[in-house]
Amino acid sequence: MDISIEFVRKIGTAYSSACKPLCQRWRIPQTAFDILMFLVNNPQYKTARDIVEIRKIKANLVSVNVDRLVTEGYLERKAIEGDRRKLQLVCTSKAEPLTEEGRKLQQDFLERLFVNTREEDKKGFLAVMQIMEQNLDDLLKGEK
Repeated sequence: MDISIEFVRKIGTAYSSACKPLCQRWRIPQTAFDILMFLVNNPQYKTARDIVEIRKIKANLVSVNVDRLVTEGYLERKAIEGDRRKLQLVCTSKAEPLTEEGRKLQQDFLERLFVNTREEDKKGFLAVMQIMEQNLDDLLKGEK
């Protein structure tokens, strides 16, 4: 099990390192960048609560960074129809160049992870990951 923990730690560290120049260039904290990319890459999640629950970022850190993103014009808060207490977070057109650059960074990072990997090995790995994700979903539901 130590190998898997180390692997996950290394991915996180390498990804943060890859994001640092982009965040510095845009003068945006990594957490704010992560929030924007989470919203863009996962349109089914729309609220600060979703970010806290899914990304496991502390609520106060989400709040501070969302406030900053709203103030700087990257996000807007909009009322959710039927629930006046909840606000959805919507990326603005100002966020588009940053999120496009972020998507390219993420794609390049993924490609770098598979350097020196045969295409059939990559496909097999991704297939196993999908199976494991389904198994995790089942475990979380209390099945099997």
